[in-house]
Amino acid sequence: MTSPADPPDGAGTGGPRLKLLAVTACPTGIAHTYMAAEKLVQAAQALGHEMKVETQGSIGAENVLSDNDVIQADGIIVAADKDVDLSRFAGKRVLSVGVAEGIHHPERLIERVRSAPVHRGDGTGGGAGPTATVGWPGGGGGKQRGVGYKALMNGVSYMIPFVVVGGLLIAVSLALGGHAQPDGGLVIPEGSFWKHVNDIGVIGFTLMIPILSGYIAYAIGDRPALVPGMIGGWIANTGALYGSESGAGFIGAIVTGFLAGYLVVWIKKVEVPRFVRPIMPIIVIPVVATSALGLFFIYVLGKPIAWVFEHLTDWLAGLTGTSAALLGVILGLMIAFDMGGPVNKTAFLFGAGLVSKNPEIMGMCAAAIPVPPLGQGLATLMRRKLFSEQERETGLAALFMGFFGITEGAIPFAAARPARVIPANMVGGAVAGAIAGLAAVTDSVPHGGPIVAVLGAVGGVPMFFIAIAVGAAATALTTVTLMSVGSGTTVGSAASSAPPTTSTPAPVAAGALPVPGVGEVLSGYLTELTVRQRLVADEKEAAIREMAELLAATGKVTNTDALVATALAREALGTTGLGEEIAIPHAKTDAVSAPIVGFARSAEGVEWGAPDGTRARLIFMIAVPEAAAGDVHLRILALLSRRLMDPGFRERLLAAPDTEAIMRVLGEIQ
Repeated sequence: MTSPADPPDGAGTGGPRLKLLAVTACPTGIAHTYMAAEKLVQAAQALGHEMKVETQGSIGAENVLSDNDVIQADGIIVAADKDVDLSRFAGKRVLSVGVAEGIHHPERLIERVRSAPVHRGDGTGGGAGPTATVGWPGGGGGKQRGVGYKALMNGVSYMIPFVVVGGLLIAVSLALGGHAQPDGGLVIPEGSFWKHVNDIGVIGFTLMIPILSGYIAYAIGDRPALVPGMIGGWIANTGALYGSESGAGFIGAIVTGFLAGYLVVWIKKVEVPRFVRPIMPIIVIPVVATSALGLFFIYVLGKPIAWVFEHLTDWLAGLTGTSAALLGVILGLMIAFDMGGPVNKTAFLFGAGLVSKNPEIMGMCAAAIPVPPLGQGLATLMRRKLFSEQERETGLAALFMGFFGITEGAIPFAAARPARVIPANMVGGAVAGAIAGLAAVTDSVPHGGPIVAVLGAVGGVPMFFIAIAVGAAATALTTVTLMSVGSGTTVGSAASSAPPTTSTPAPVAAGALPVPGVGEVLSGYLTELTVRQRLVADEKEAAIREMAELLAATGKVTNTDALVATALAREALGTTGLGEEIAIPHAKTDAVSAPIVGFARSAEGVEWGAPDGTRARLIFMIAVPEAAAGDVHLRILALLSRRLMDPGFRERLLAAPDTEAIMRVLGEIQ
């Protein structure tokens, strides 16, 4: 008897045709998504098989696979660099690889899928499961690095709504329902409407740490890892379980998330009797992994955390006689380090315990407490192009939370980029703490942020606000500097780093329409004005600048330097060199007033870091405004990406003798 997962005998060797399905997806753009889809379809046709591909690009899912498609399929190829739900493919042979594999080795994938593991619907089978489908944008980068990055981003993306909802509800309830006390405190009456709103916000804040841990684990070990990840995160955040006055916070959640994920992956590899397999994903794996991780954290990891908490408190007690500025620096560094974790809580509780005896110490803490969220929110306003749309929205919420002294508002930024954000937070916290210490700022309540000054709990209000403002500015500047350096550019340097070109086409008036009679393709986004037969630049950054200046000839580019900087920042996320001698740099920026496409050829080719090692000879540059309505430009890019997979089309484009001939070839894109 033949299993439904087995392909027909002789398929691919002159026998019956295989019915194959595929899913392609890329997390940062759509070029790879559609190029992989086109390559897989072409390869299947050449081998005599039937192939249907679902694309999950920026436009959304297209050509979605139906239940009937899956039932009739002989195998499924998942070529993706982001999470793809495999549960619908239970009982089928599933091969999971990166999207670049779909572009460069489609024939090999079609051959491999015939013997791929059967996906059992529990996160097993289908190659290496979730860990096989991840990587840095563009399919580059090592596998292990890609797994860690994608898992961390998965946890952060699920955590952000809990941070925002919890923080804003707490802040609103304090603002509208809190009553100032004679000693300057702020209390919400028990049983009142705003107390209930506050309680809901506290629940959101309480859940954010387990959510972060759980979805990191889920990205690594699939569904069986979700429970141990979430419970592990809860344990990490509940210091009372392991004798600590404070939980391990978001850093502990990251640790438990990765431990849970890889523990589940390891358990899955254990051979068990056939009769046990059906209960493995729903009973055995969650129970074993949760118990092992929880006990390990309580008895092994928790004790060092409690020890650190205790000794940090003793150490701080020995510093009370030292310079106020030095103590302010140390407290500010600790407050900003883990934003609610044991180090933060040690500093806070130290200051809170001395409120009645030495309010200057709480004044240092109160100035540092709002700096991380205010600084990160300010950074999203200073350099919007460095942050995603979701991060910019979170930045606005962080500003609001910072006003009310909710340090946790900066956690999403720190969890996503710990190596850049945590040092930046600490710089700002140290500056704010030092200024408050030098100015002998006092705080008579165990809370921080501008709200305590508004309510009259602060002594030395002008210097308190100066300390917060300077600290937040220091954090914001350090953040954007570290992010810019990490993206391959520095603030304000994009314009000067590229060599100047010998000539620049004279731009027409801003917003002008193409000259009547000038040829245009791709719905008018690409015209003869934005075609260059021979690119002068011989390296990537100079090529991007030359292409940006080419686009400026239309008058739709309002800031060439900003366009170049945004395109280079995109390259830092993952090369847009797609292989097959093609590069499609692109930028979403308000430096352009309307979607626009440029094309240039390079005789010698430009090194673009393509996965197949080829130098880019066919270069398209796409720029769209941040607020571009609709998804027309995305569909144009999808058409372009697919068409470029035709070797004959590429050959005609390279051989076209002049601009008019190039436009005729490009006109084939429909």
